[in-house]
Amino acid sequence: MKKFSMLCLFLVILVSGCADTDEAPVTTDPDITSTEQENDGQEEPEGPEEREEQEEQEQEEIIDEPEIVAENLEIPWSIEKEGDTFFLTERPGYITRIENGETVRQDVELEMDVSSVPEAGLLGFVLDPEFSQNNLAYAYYTYEDSNGPLNRIITLTLNEDVWQEDSVLLDEIPSGRVHHGGRLKIGPDDMLYATTGDAAVPDLAQDPDSLNGKILRMNRDGSIPDDNPFADSYVYSYGHRNPQGLTWSSDGKMYSSEHGSTANDEVNLIEAGQNYGWPIIEGEEEQEGMISPLFTSGDSETWAPSGMAYYDGRIYVAGLRGGAVFEFDLETGEQGEEVTGFGRIRDVLIEDDMLYFISNNTDGRGDPEENDDKLYRFSIQD
Repeated sequence: MKKFSMLCLFLVILVSGCADTDEAPVTTDPDITSTEQENDGQEEPEGPEEREEQEEQEQEEIIDEPEIVAENLEIPWSIEKEGDTFFLTERPGYITRIENGETVRQDVELEMDVSSVPEAGLLGFVLDPEFSQNNLAYAYYTYEDSNGPLNRIITLTLNEDVWQEDSVLLDEIPSGRVHHGGRLKIGPDDMLYATTGDAAVPDLAQDPDSLNGKILRMNRDGSIPDDNPFADSYVYSYGHRNPQGLTWSSDGKMYSSEHGSTANDEVNLIEAGQNYGWPIIEGEEEQEGMISPLFTSGDSETWAPSGMAYYDGRIYVAGLRGGAVFEFDLETGEQGEEVTGFGRIRDVLIEDDMLYFISNNTDGRGDPEENDDKLYRFSIQD
């Protein structure tokens, strides 16, 4: 009897020990993924941060073909993104917020009425680096004056889905019926940059005292930086026709896209104080004391380049008449079309490995499709 009792005790201990081994039944805990189950026996990440990083890598999306993020946009011009929220300017004078699949057209209360002349309206837009704390942004818009259209650069403050013009940083930038420029960006030096067009008066681009046909640089309070290339001047570079794109490479070099006359569109490497030639030279033409472009469409092709972004040694540029997102390799000098078939493209934004772009088919020069205009995204792949 004693032996029998000892044998039973041994069997109980043996069964209990088996229950604590790695051969436990497959869990039905919904927080454990099938991938974790399949990796049974493999080394697992040591802590919660490592596990979270592994899960993010496993769940990273690869989108081979452009997919729609938002639609029914009204002549969108600039793309900005804060976390998972997009803000798009629309030329009639709105800012559209896109968040969690929901699109909300936000009112913008401006001191002056937005101009409706061709190419004009609420154009450039950039969020302040501390936007999440101060709800501050910068904008560039065209308005009507008794003497004709003018452009101004302002700050905007967001309050309960309404943007309000807060202060004027630079005003009375001359404008015509076309060639307003309009791109705003904050550079790696924390300065605010703006592109201005020649207002269809080409000689203004070569006039150092004019704000037209220039790339401007200012402190974020609207004052002139002490280290600008020309004393007491916002002018950073000149000799531009209608620049509409700005970006910086990872090593801090600045690039701009520019509309040529009929053709001869350009992508330029921008250096402080330099003359980019318009209207004296354009495209592949050269002249001493003037800078020729890194890339040009030549005199037989038109890109009508607008917004641009940098990624891994390449520049991506939105093309309006070109109807494409163009790719330019800074190392090899090769160029090509990354995306086509979506009509006129106004702006691009790159975050991580995802490229976002907006169509501009409702601007009066395109051929709108159903629910245009749209915000798209796709994965950049080597």
